[in-house]
Formats: sequence, structure tokens, C-alpha cells
Amino acid sequence: MTARVLIIAGSDSGGGAGIQADIKTVTMLGGHAMTAITAITAQNTMGVQGVHAIPAEMVLMQIDSVVADIGVDAVKIGMIGSAATAAAVAERLRRSDMAGAAVVFDPVMVATSGSVLADADTIRAFEALLDRAAVATPNLGELAALGGEAAVLAHGCALLAKGGHGEGDTVVDRLIEADAGEVARWEAPRIATMNTHGTGCTLASAIATGLAQGMPLEPAVARARDFVRLALMDAPGLGEGHGPMGQQGVRNDGLFTGPALNQITLPATDYAASVAFYKQMGLTQIVDSSANGYARFEAANGVTLSIHVGGGDAGGTTTYLESGALDAWVAYLARRGVRFDQMPRDEEWGWREARLTDPAGNRLCLYQAGEYRRYPPWRI
Repeated sequence: MTARVLIIAGSDSGGGAGIQADIKTVTMLGGHAMTAITAITAQNTMGVQGVHAIPAEMVLMQIDSVVADIGVDAVKIGMIGSAATAAAVAERLRRSDMAGAAVVFDPVMVATSGSVLADADTIRAFEALLDRAAVATPNLGELAALGGEAAVLAHGCALLAKGGHGEGDTVVDRLIEADAGEVARWEAPRIATMNTHGTGCTLASAIATGLAQGMPLEPAVARARDFVRLALMDAPGLGEGHGPMGQQGVRNDGLFTGPALNQITLPATDYAASVAFYKQMGLTQIVDSSANGYARFEAANGVTLSIHVGGGDAGGTTTYLESGALDAWVAYLARRGVRFDQMPRDEEWGWREARLTDPAGNRLCLYQAGEYRRYPPWRI
């Protein structure tokens, strides 16, 4: 059944953050997004010009409406609007018809532009929401305002301490559990962009979608991080300030467990002639390595095709099957008797690959590329 994700958050008239970013994220990851809007904002990439809080009674009515008919597998909480709404929502989430829904709480306090979105009373009211949350996802400033790691973990929820607001060229995100300490850490190069509006909303909604789909917390966070980074690199560049991300451009790149057919490599004899031919066919060249006799092309849906001079006998191919969980997939196949020519190994071009041969002698490569699927360092 389609994962049902209820988003309790504010509306962003500029479409970059809040409910609008949440809906795009849940939809792109295959879930069904429902909403309980807590506030209406007038905002764009330059800042927030106005906020109108929705009465707590109307927020609860929206929740009751979707729970009674559609049902909820996970809840994402973002901008909450007021202390009264925070208390009312926390109480509502404790009812039996919501007991099975995983709650992801993104304690929104300040927008990317610097506008304050939660007053002191509302921040104090977050305590009750932390009690109900499966995981909280504050940035460094929000974490400090909540009293630090120990204060958050005291509520029994897990904590994803996000490093995007930290210093340096490397972003470090840490997943911490109340009873186990730090259970996962991710480090990645900082993406230099102004188009960061909605990163926190997108991350939390992506985690909620994963939990709604039955994923454990750690892989749900890992997939969500990949989604955010790809959306940052796919940002359309709108507005004069902190622009919106490009959730619509992610196209599920490597965000599935697999297998997914992504890449075919064809042997070639004349590099220039093959490059000209596939350009004429309407494909976009994304790799030009003429010295190695290798070129790659991308179709409109993100699937790629390569040509390689000297890469095999005429008429032979190498087929690439992609997975977001390569090691688990290969281990599953190996336990069932599939023999591999190469077990999973990190390659110098950024992919992790395993190789095997089918019964007819055709070559297969099973791989995991993450954000390198469409944005490797060597892309032209």
C-alpha cells in the first residue's frame, strides 16, 4: 500500500520550504502527502514578509479529517505556529488512532533567510512533541536552543544532529539514539549554493516517507540525505536570495534498493563517429574521455548509455543494474548461489561495484553510485 505521510507545517507562498517542499519530497519518493497547515506565510527567496497562524482547532480538524478516512503511517512536524498548537498537536498524537505512526519532528525556529518562525513560548512547548517523536532533526542552532544533545535524548527520541550550519568544507550529520549513543555518521563535501531554502523540511519529510514505507531509521536517514544533496544540485536557480531546491529533478536516482536498469555500455570502433551518432539521436553527452575511447550520454529520464572503443567484441554489451543497497543485495544473491567475478568494491571513479557474468557470457555490473550517478566530479 502507498505510504501515507501527514505533514503538520506552515505554508510557504514562494514554494521553497514548508508544506510545498514537503509535498514535493513525499511525492518524489513514492508516498502520499496529506497536510495539516499550521500557518500561512507570505515569503519568497529574500525573506518572510508576514505570518498568519491557523487556530489550533482548525489544525486539529485537518488532522482528524485525514486520519478518519485515509489513515496515517508517519507524521512530519515542521513549523508549528504557536505554543497552543504545539500542545494541542502533541495531545492529539497520543490518541490510539495515531499510536502506530512514526513522528519526525523538525523543530523549525528560524527560516533560511533569518526570519524568526517560533517564539520562546512555542519553543518551550516543543517538549511535548519531543516526547512523541521517533526522531528530531534540529540544525546546530536549534539544537542549542533545545538545550543540547542530552536534553533532546532525555525525551527518548533519536536525534539527527545536522551539520549544515557548521563551519568548514565538510558537512557532518550524526544519528544518535537515547540508549545506544551515536549509531551512524555521514560526512560529505559542502555543496556551494545559495539555493538552500527548504533543506530541513525536505530532509525531515524524506525521513518520514522512509519510515512510512517500513524502512528502519538509519537507512531512511541515509536515503533522505542523498535526496537532499541531489535536490540541492538540481536547484532551478529561482529568485534573488536563498532559492528553492530541485526536488522535482531527483528522479529517484539510486534511492531504491534495486535492481534498476540504468546504464548500457556498447563497444565501438570509431569514437568520433559514435559520439556524433548518439548526439544526432537526441542524447546529451555528459562524459567525453576521448583519450580513453569512452563517452557517456544521458536520456531525458536520466538513464545513460556509454560507448567504449576497445571495450569488447562487436555486438557485445555490459549492462549496469543500480541499487541503493548494493552490499545487502549482493549478499542476498550470494547466499542463493550466485557466483560473482568481483564482490562489492569502491572504485576510483566514486561508484561501488560488483561484477558477474550471466549464463550466456554477457557481462553484468551491479553498482551503487548515490549522488555520483548524475553528478560525478568528471561530468562535463
